[in-house]
Amino acid sequence: MDKNDLLSRKKAAVRGGRGLRQEVTLMVQDDEAVGLDALAVRFDDERVVSDAGAMLVAMVAQRLGVEALAGRLVALRRERPGAANAGRKVMALVFAMVLGADSIDDCGVLRAGRTRRLLGGWLPAPSTLGTFLRAFTFGHVRQLDRLLAESLTRAWQAGAGPGDRRLIVDVDSFVGQVCGKTKQGAGYGYTKLFGYHPILATRADTREALHIRLRKGSANTQKGIKRFCEELIARVDRAGATGTKLLRADSGFWNTKVFKLLEAKDW
Repeated sequence: MDKNDLLSRKKAAVRGGRGLRQEVTLMVQDDEAVGLDALAVRFDDERVVSDAGAMLVAMVAQRLGVEALAGRLVALRRERPGAANAGRKVMALVFAMVLGADSIDDCGVLRAGRTRRLLGGWLPAPSTLGTFLRAFTFGHVRQLDRLLAESLTRAWQAGAGPGDRRLIVDVDSFVGQVCGKTKQGAGYGYTKLFGYHPILATRADTREALHIRLRKGSANTQKGIKRFCEELIARVDRAGATGTKLLRADSGFWNTKVFKLLEAKDW
């Protein structure tokens, strides 16, 4: 066993019976700092389950410079609580969601075991992330929207984009149910559920989220769709998609203004 490997394996022969061989997975604990470039991950045993998969997301984010970009684009006024270290806090929220968190309290998963060391050091407590998010206005949400656009451009220019191949984008809305009557903007829509009614655009072949816009729960399906498509079209153009582009949506988005827009932009 190589002591420098975080995850090492050895096979031990079990004598007797039918001569079964038992495969043993060993986790090596090491208190020294570990950089992302120093790790080689081999996940070849379907029985092994671990939060270490977040490391892959961290590695991609590091390559694309997402944390520094978030620190530059997401700017809260200094007098607002939680304004410091915005880039790291945004990344902490991303890591928590990757690990299954869907509430502020769930972000405590980032402090379980040695997850903090794996993801590169300091990670804020759930209460700190809650203070950070409560300081947001709609303008700050638009800053996150720009962060998504810039990150998409960097990823596609690094080789993940469609290039001159055909790009198919699916646009749809969904109802995100929430609990608590004091949620700002939450309401009842056509599903009779209390929540929000955002629009989402995804890339069909990879399921990447290309654009998203939060709306009130009572919003009509078509509300804001033309402006949404304008921003979506500009975003994928900037990211470097030069091939044929096709937008798919159900009949709820039937809108002649959107059709004219798509025709004018050669979609």
